[in-house]
Amino acid sequence: MQVTTVGLDLAKSVFQVHAVDAEGRVVFRKALRRAQVLPFFAKLPACLVGMEACGTAHHWARELTKLGHAVRLMPPAYVKPYVKRGKTDAADAEAICEAVTRPTMRFVPVKSAEQQAALALHRTRELLVRQRTQLVNMLRGLLAEFGIEMARGLHHALRLARRLSAGEAPEVPPSARLVGQGLADQIGTVQLQLARLEKELLAWHHSNELSQRLATIPGIGVISATALAASAIEPERFRSGRQFAASLGLTPLQNCSGGRERMGRISRMGDRYLRRLLVVGMTSLVRRARIQPASVDPRLPAMLARKPARLVTVAAANRTARVAWAIMTRGGTYRAPISAAA
Repeated sequence: MQVTTVGLDLAKSVFQVHAVDAEGRVVFRKALRRAQVLPFFAKLPACLVGMEACGTAHHWARELTKLGHAVRLMPPAYVKPYVKRGKTDAADAEAICEAVTRPTMRFVPVKSAEQQAALALHRTRELLVRQRTQLVNMLRGLLAEFGIEMARGLHHALRLARRLSAGEAPEVPPSARLVGQGLADQIGTVQLQLARLEKELLAWHHSNELSQRLATIPGIGVISATALAASAIEPERFRSGRQFAASLGLTPLQNCSGGRERMGRISRMGDRYLRRLLVVGMTSLVRRARIQPASVDPRLPAMLARKPARLVTVAAANRTARVAWAIMTRGGTYRAPISAAA
């Protein structure tokens, strides 16, 4: 019996393999150590290899593709229904082997090493931003215990942190002064790391033609444009902009029963990072629409007159995702509506 399909359950050290032939009969089941994976697949005839799109999946997909195998990555949520009973590595590998052969299965494109490197910059920046927020809140709470109020806004917090690092400590006990200076030093260090990462992202943006075209969309800056360019692989696999927006969780949930269809809140499925970037960008655009209505798409102020601001923000993010899909698939740059341009 010749192996035609393999289900590979990824892990840190021990990988589970489930292989079947053209008629679906099990050829073998076995566990492999990490160092045995590539030699094992190098000896195996070219076949279809299914894996869940999880940590290290893109690396293994690239390596197995070099060996001549056809690799397909699947969202773990789509594989779970094929697990018959229990949660074991062997059962997971069997489910992966079954799911990858389904004609209606949706697959995740394999990212290149360069795209993963760009996304690593984004993930690290996101972590550092959270750490900076935690440090600033800790410093604000510490000073508030001694009756010292820190003005709102990040620039005020950074200015105070620089003063504390320079030794300009307020009137607080020595122990609290020591803690405050330590927090201020950490805030300064994190801020320097963020500046370096954003400089790298800006350089990547200038070297990527798609990222530059996406940045022409109102509400899309360097951070959002680089994240979209690095994450959205093979956008043509989506039949429409709505499908792309749905993949980011920006379309409403549908509840249809007895011929009656009801639309609910957005699904919030898919890439949370991209969805948040789009919503944050549209929040800034909505704020500008309130101050300078003539500087934005005329549909935005019209929606604000009828709907709550948060609903308008999410609706604008949905529309922006569709515009981004059109630019990624058809080329060109953003073109403002004629009435807005006039």
